[in-house]
Amino acid sequence: MPPHVGLFIPCYMDQFYPQVALASLELLEKLGCKVSYPIGQTCCGQPLANAGYERDTLTLAKHFVTLFKEVDYIVAPTGSCVLHVKSHFPELKGMEAELEKTQAKIYELTEFLTDILQLTSIKGKFPHKVGFHASCHGLRGLRLSSSSELQEPTFHKAKLLLDQLEGLEWVPLSRPDECCGFGGTFAVSEEALSICMGKDRILDHERNGTEILTGVDMSCLMHLQGIGSRSGSKLRYLHLAEILNQALS
Repeated sequence: MPPHVGLFIPCYMDQFYPQVALASLELLEKLGCKVSYPIGQTCCGQPLANAGYERDTLTLAKHFVTLFKEVDYIVAPTGSCVLHVKSHFPELKGMEAELEKTQAKIYELTEFLTDILQLTSIKGKFPHKVGFHASCHGLRGLRLSSSSELQEPTFHKAKLLLDQLEGLEWVPLSRPDECCGFGGTFAVSEEALSICMGKDRILDHERNGTEILTGVDMSCLMHLQGIGSRSGSKLRYLHLAEILNQALS
């Protein structure tokens, strides 16, 4: 039987980038998954928790655990929300077993494709120069790729998928896993520094010939796209789910 996937879509994506949510749904279905979208889903509580209001996220966490109880896997096209659920949900007294099961079965989209579906022969075309932004939560929280500051074997789950597409040229960067400066509330409290960091990332991509800038967190791409649009950058921005879905079309 195909795996039953519960698709979790973060708030900002639901409001600003619904095309990424649709691409994620279509991609999972093309790959043979049975996908459900629990209509009652809400925010996972990450913004509240990051702002110091952890106890106000209890109701959200309980609702999340209950809502996705019946699926085999929970998959989301975002690293930050997945990391929050997996590692930073508050203690749920009386629901410890349910919480543990939820945290064990939630996956960011690319790690689900590589670790669970184990895709090694994607047949699709995407003839573009693609630069990848490694978001901090996915990189250092979920370990979606190796970190340049560590002496460890090199691995990159998104690159493993994209390298399978005919015609795609992976753009090497001068600083491949540097923060874009978004950081959620950081971009509000430290606006000037956040913008400076974002400009540095855009310049790195432009200098190295990126045509399309991709990543697994639309929040980071949103930050970079906003800065780029104001500075006249010609970079295009697509979530990795959009690239894979287009390639498989």
